Amino acid sequence: MVFNPHTDADRARMLASVGVDSVADLFEPVSPRVRFPDLDLPPVLTEMEATERLGDLADLNLAPKAGRSFLGAGAYHHFIPATVDQILRRGEFYTAYTPYQPEVAQGTMQVIYEFQSMVAALLGLEVANASIYDGATALAEGVLVAMSSTKKRRKVVVSGTIHPAYRDVLETYLSGEGVDFIDLPIPTRGFVEGLGEFTPHLDDDLAVAVIQYPNFFGGIEDVQAIADAVHTAGGRLVVSTAPVPLGMLTPPGHLGADVVTAEGQSLGVPPSFGGPFVGLLAAKKEYVRQMPGRLAGMTVDSEGQRGFVLTLQTREQHIRREKATSNICTNQGLMATAATVYMSSLGPVGFREVANRSYQNAHYLATRLAELPGYEVALDGPFFHEFVIRTPDAVPAINTRLAERGIIGGYDLAEVHPDLDRHMLICATELNGRRSVDALITALSDAS
Repeated sequence: MVFNPHTDADRARMLASVGVDSVADLFEPVSPRVRFPDLDLPPVLTEMEATERLGDLADLNLAPKAGRSFLGAGAYHHFIPATVDQILRRGEFYTAYTPYQPEVAQGTMQVIYEFQSMVAALLGLEVANASIYDGATALAEGVLVAMSSTKKRRKVVVSGTIHPAYRDVLETYLSGEGVDFIDLPIPTRGFVEGLGEFTPHLDDDLAVAVIQYPNFFGGIEDVQAIADAVHTAGGRLVVSTAPVPLGMLTPPGHLGADVVTAEGQSLGVPPSFGGPFVGLLAAKKEYVRQMPGRLAGMTVDSEGQRGFVLTLQTREQHIRREKATSNICTNQGLMATAATVYMSSLGPVGFREVANRSYQNAHYLATRLAELPGYEVALDGPFFHEFVIRTPDAVPAINTRLAERGIIGGYDLAEVHPDLDRHMLICATELNGRRSVDALITALSDAS
């Protein structure tokens, strides 16, 4: 990108407009003591020396290598094909912005259209948007979409097994909506929310029920039973999910969910210290006019040639301002492109293989952990690639010992609830094969 600095004549005109003679005069109100402080800086380094110094600092990080991380809790290490980064770094994708002028952004529009099509198929619903910031905001926006059709009903019942960060974001979104926010307790025995926990709230004021599938603790709840009960009560069901498990599990949209959201980070986006990520949002077609963000559509021009457009823009902030369906005015377009390339590269067979290997590795991990003295799988029922284990020692102490071996352990659930001290949420993906799991078991055995 070419940078065009201001000319001397440009600066002179601007200074004259504000009534000063020089740029230095602009800083006159600032004390000279602050303007010219004594800086205790190290000696100037050459480029080669600076590179070496920065490398030394980077080496202080514990960067998870393939198969050496068992941390999930919403951000997952998966293998990313080289095609993803290769295509993502092309200038036409890397620098593209939201296509307000689709006639000059047909490539971006087609990527969005392909992304929406694959997300809708993956989540099992009719319409998907061009993405949301992340999984947490996608869930909050999805609940607002579902509430748009429940008239005067104001009760939102949230499962105790959804991601705690998602729950906090959702509560923030709804704090000004006059909503009766029912936060169900965490089922600390078994970590699976049953229909019975929802039953007392299935009344005439129920607007939306919110669950996660698989849930934050790895459990798989009966989405169909909950959906049927919620619909019988006149409410709507919003399901937060994850993409990779849907390579084996039935999509929530096929189980009765009205709106489905997800964190799409596992689709070709590295964890990257927590972002940027990409939120997925899909809904039944009846909600299309209430959906936030961009919607790309396919049509033909006056000559019969295929073209792509932004459709139903009257929902959007840049058209309706305060009357828009949401104040989210853009999306994680680059990350959505990464997800599109990832899904296209794997295809249905490859995607299912990633899911199957993650499932098999996690269950091998659970079997080996249960053989260790003091370790016990604490999750009731089936799980996909993440589960809770009880540990003989405090989780931070265990993770410190693992870090000394270059292994990143699981998530300390005491951060979620004080009763979950000595409970770890641990995960395996396709990267955590038999050798990886055995190395973890050896490290835990040697440290006990």
